[in-house]
Amino acid sequence: MSVPQLTARVEQIHDLTHDVRELQLRLLDPPQIDFKAGQFVSFQINRKDLPAPTSRPYSIASPAGEKGIITLVFNRVQGGPGSEFLFGLKERDEVRFTGPAGHFYLREDADRDFLFVVTGTGIAPVRSMLYDLFNRQPQKVVKLFWGLRSERDLYYQDELNALSRDHNSFSFVTTLSRPSELWTGERGRVTRLVERIDTVERLAVYLCGGSGMIKEVTDLIRGKGLCPIYREKFY
Repeated sequence: MSVPQLTARVEQIHDLTHDVRELQLRLLDPPQIDFKAGQFVSFQINRKDLPAPTSRPYSIASPAGEKGIITLVFNRVQGGPGSEFLFGLKERDEVRFTGPAGHFYLREDADRDFLFVVTGTGIAPVRSMLYDLFNRQPQKVVKLFWGLRSERDLYYQDELNALSRDHNSFSFVTTLSRPSELWTGERGRVTRLVERIDTVERLAVYLCGGSGMIKEVTDLIRGKGLCPIYREKFY
């Protein structure tokens, strides 16, 4: 089954940090799409220095209920074909891509609470999942552990604080691996937060980010018991 080809216009560009950008794309053809929270779209990159066109996937960060606009969140990778292409876009530019696709999406685990563990821009698909959960199952207990490097890498903190105020069953912790002395929050890698979990008996776990984190957290969770683990490797 072929993946649909989409055309969109760059609606808004927001620089969230020194190297993370949020891109809002308004769909033109078709004007709306249906996707599962957590799925991605793919851009085909053609560059003279590449031996052949290459495809780069980017997770949709916007809620699944927003059918006419999709939001992407990505970081700058020096020399990266996809990163340089997306950072080169300007407002009102038209782009083509394929999607949605991917098997990392929110499941209907009716009798389980949710734990999301992410590093870096692994927050992108999880942001979409959070809004989907709050819309459809607002009573669910949801925890988010997010690992970043330093204070200058922080973003979406005000948004997450607002969500935690609006939804008593939601909590999040952002931990920094290389904070300054002024940082008063959690320090260290995100795996340290997972180590504190007593039981996973009633959890569904979603992991997104670096391959090292995914392997370590998977091993930690499995050491605590059996539960569903869904994973998406970003790098």
